[in-house]
Amino acid sequence: MGSALQQRAAAAAVPQDEEPREDLGEDSAGQPEGGGRLPTPREPEPVVAELRSEPVREYHAPRPATPAEAVPWGLRVAAESTWRLLLLAGALYLLFRVVDMLRLVAFAVLAALLISALLEPTVSWLRRRGVPRSLAAAGTFLSGVAGIGLVGWFVVWQVTTNLHSVTDQVQAGVERIRDWLVTGPFHLTEQQITDFAKQISTAIGTNSEQITSAGFTGVTIAVEVLTGVVLTAFTTFFLLYDGARIWGWMLGMLPRQSRYAMAGAGPKAWATLTAYVRGTVCVAFIDALCIGIGIQLLGVQLALPLAVIVFLGAFVPLVGALVTGTIAVLIALVTQGPFTALMVMVVLVAVQQIEGHLLQPLILGRAVRVHPLAVVLGVAAGTIVGGIGGAIVSVPLIAVTNTVVVHLRRRAAAGQQVFEALEAARVNGA
Repeated sequence: MGSALQQRAAAAAVPQDEEPREDLGEDSAGQPEGGGRLPTPREPEPVVAELRSEPVREYHAPRPATPAEAVPWGLRVAAESTWRLLLLAGALYLLFRVVDMLRLVAFAVLAALLISALLEPTVSWLRRRGVPRSLAAAGTFLSGVAGIGLVGWFVVWQVTTNLHSVTDQVQAGVERIRDWLVTGPFHLTEQQITDFAKQISTAIGTNSEQITSAGFTGVTIAVEVLTGVVLTAFTTFFLLYDGARIWGWMLGMLPRQSRYAMAGAGPKAWATLTAYVRGTVCVAFIDALCIGIGIQLLGVQLALPLAVIVFLGAFVPLVGALVTGTIAVLIALVTQGPFTALMVMVVLVAVQQIEGHLLQPLILGRAVRVHPLAVVLGVAAGTIVGGIGGAIVSVPLIAVTNTVVVHLRRRAAAGQQVFEALEAARVNGA
C-alpha cells in the first residue's frame, strides 16, 4: 500500500510540460491544430490525507561526545554540591575532634571571653577617666574575682548554717513519703519497701570498685576544674589588659583580602557578645530574685542558696532556671509536702514565662537576634557535645556567628552595588 501511494504522489507531482507533444495535436508553430486552446493541466489527486496515515520517522539526537555530557544538568549540580558539602563536613569533624582533645583549653578561652565581655565596659570607663591601662585591668579583674568568691562563700555559709535543720526535715519528709507509699494508692507493704532498700544497699556494696574508681575520676575532674579556673583567670586578665593588640595580631594572620572584612566584623561581634552577657546577667538576677522571694514566702528552707543556684543556672537561656529550680521543688517536697512543691513549680513556670516573653525581648532587645528554636537546638547540641559548659557557650556562639555572617553579607551586597555604579558610570562616560 505504501508503494502505491508513493507512485500516485509522484505521478501527481509530474509537471505538465513533460507530457508528450503529440497528444496535444500541435502544428509546427506550436499552436494546437484547428486553432483550439491547450487543455487545462490535470490537478493532482488529494493524497495528503492518505500520506498522513504513514508512520512518522522519529528524530534521534546525536550521541554525546563524553559520558559526562550525557548526565542531566541538575544531577551534575547536585553531585558537585554533595562532594563539596562532604568535604566541609569532614573539615568540621576534624575541627571538633581537635577542640575535643583540647577541651579544657577551649572552655577556658570561651569562659574568659564571656567574663571579659562582662568586665570590659568597666575597664573602658576607667580608661576614659584617665586610669592607666594596667591599673584599670588589674582593678577590674580583682573586683570580679572578689565578687565571684563572695558569692561562693555565701552559698557555702548558708548551706552549712541550715544543714542540720534541713537534714532533720529531709528525714521527716522521707518518713512521710514512706507512709504515703504504704497507705496511698500504691498500697506497698513494709516488706517491699525494706527489700527495695536492701537492694540499693547490695548494689552499692557490689559496685564498690566502680564507686572507688568513680572517686578517682572525681579527683581527676577536680584537678581539671582547678586547672581550667587558673587558665580562665589568666586569659581573662590578658584579654582585659591587651585585648586590642591581641585582636590586631589575629587580623594580621588572615589573608589580605579577608583582613578588611573581618576588621569590621570583629567589633560588631564583640558588641553582640557584650550585650548578650550583660543582658543575660540582668535576666538571671531577676529570675533568681523572683524565684528566691517565691520560695521564701512558701517557707522552703535554703531559699537564698537556691536563689544563687538559680542565678547560675539562668546563664543557660530558656531552660537553665527551670532545671536548677527543680532542686527547690525536691527540697519543698521532702520538707513541706506535695502542695508546697506544686506551688514552687508554679512559681518556676511563671517566672520562666515572664523571662521568655518579657525579659529576653526587652533587655536583650535587638542586639541579639536569635530565634527561640535556634536557642533550644543550640543548648541541646552544646549539652551533648560539651555538657554544662557547652550549654552555656552555645547560645553566645550562635549569636556571634549570626552577627558576623549578617555583616559579611551586607558588606558583599554593598560592594556589589558600588561595582555596578562604577560600571554604569564608565559605560555612560564612554
